[in-house]
Amino acid sequence: MKKAGDTQGEKRRNPYEACPVLENENFLLRLVTKEDAKDLLRVYSDEKAVPLFNSDNCNGDDFHYSTPERMEQAVDFWLYSYRERYFVRWAVVDKKSGEAVGTVELFHRISEDDFHDFAILRLDVRSDYEKKSRIVEILSLILPETAELFDCKMAATKAFPHGRERLAALSELGFLPTEKKLIGGHDGHAYGDYMTIALE
Repeated sequence: MKKAGDTQGEKRRNPYEACPVLENENFLLRLVTKEDAKDLLRVYSDEKAVPLFNSDNCNGDDFHYSTPERMEQAVDFWLYSYRERYFVRWAVVDKKSGEAVGTVELFHRISEDDFHDFAILRLDVRSDYEKKSRIVEILSLILPETAELFDCKMAATKAFPHGRERLAALSELGFLPTEKKLIGGHDGHAYGDYMTIALE
């Protein structure tokens, strides 16, 4: 597997060498840690939130974790994947409560489908944070950095038809719906319901 950090320019910030910390008045994004597992269990056991999580091409993992042990295993895998330069998984921290209320994942996709050379974005948040204004605020932290960090001119994210708040947020941010399919590298399955944005 070609790793996202292997062909990146010398002058560009490399998130696998120093993961950036991004923040605004309400939220902070930083590399996920093992200590986040307790907070994140509330996210990944949230039955209202899980149906909006993108599990495409994830070997059958639906990201519904109901035990501390399973959540800890997921965090360990995310940290392993970061060390191997497969993807970056940030914790989304609510600065008022200090809790991790979700995660953001990004990686540079090398593929043979229409999403080749795209940054693929995943956002998982607790259901009480699945609000248009909060999603816009969270993604506004990372989107301006994506082109440089991941050496991509385009980004794509999953947007289920039933996720009305997310669809509204993505549209406000400039994402557009696409009929293009993401072809899974494991089984060749064609995944739809994506929106894309040109990165400046």
